[in-house]
Amino acid sequence: MSLRHTFLHYLQALCLLSTGRADLCNWRGSGLMRDSNIPAVQQVRLHCTEGSVEWIYPSRALRVVLEPVPSRAQHTTVCIKPFRAFQGASLFIERTGKLNLLMSDNDRPEQVHCYRADGRHKSALFIQANPQEDISRRTVGFHYEFLRKRSSVARFRRSLQAACQPCNNTELLLAICNSDFVIRGSILNVSHDPEQQMSVVEVHRGRMYRQRSGVFEREAGARAASWRGHIRTLLACQVRPGGGLFLFTGSEHFGEAWLGCAPRFRDFLTLYLRAKRDRQNLCDFPLD
Repeated sequence: MSLRHTFLHYLQALCLLSTGRADLCNWRGSGLMRDSNIPAVQQVRLHCTEGSVEWIYPSRALRVVLEPVPSRAQHTTVCIKPFRAFQGASLFIERTGKLNLLMSDNDRPEQVHCYRADGRHKSALFIQANPQEDISRRTVGFHYEFLRKRSSVARFRRSLQAACQPCNNTELLLAICNSDFVIRGSILNVSHDPEQQMSVVEVHRGRMYRQRSGVFEREAGARAASWRGHIRTLLACQVRPGGGLFLFTGSEHFGEAWLGCAPRFRDFLTLYLRAKRDRQNLCDFPLD
């Protein structure tokens, strides 16, 4: 092969790579490239149970197939949360050769959409870019997350709605065993977003007992292991800053922590020690 042909193949490879960057879980690409070797519909396959797709300058169409490894049989439902800046395209579910509209430019992007994705319900996501008269930056994309059972869909929706009532003793003892995150810490700040109908609790000086992903991070410059992060809940819950230590538990979805139970730590400790004495604790909890 001549040096000229080698160089042309190299340039072609660069053009193909520039249209998108992917790993097993996430894909990020641009619709600006219009190389003749790139089909009108770009194809993306992802193989994780959660991740994201980000498409800047959307053009023509993008087809995304979500195939968790090793098997879809364990994951019967997939939930999609579009980016807040979703603009410039429409999102469809493609199933048995038909397209069903999931979201357009006029919809609220913070809404979560869930649908069956097993057996005869196998499907793909199809993003159709809207015609644009300019090339100003637009971004469309979404986070996705597979759920294992139908019952988990109900739990997922409840966690997104962040029930405001305090947990009872049984719920609290169960929460420390099966929550996605358990952290003891202080409230640094509480911010409210009326448009999104959400409140965000900023936690710091935390002692991390468990987290499923990297929602909480180590505090820089702290002498001992100390963690901080943000926990979401409904604005209707009327969360306010409070002094002292709390034990925060909850679920993680789309890279965000959602509040479950949040008793004062001293109250939890009294409950746990009494339950352990009476052999009613559902799991062991470190007391350091």
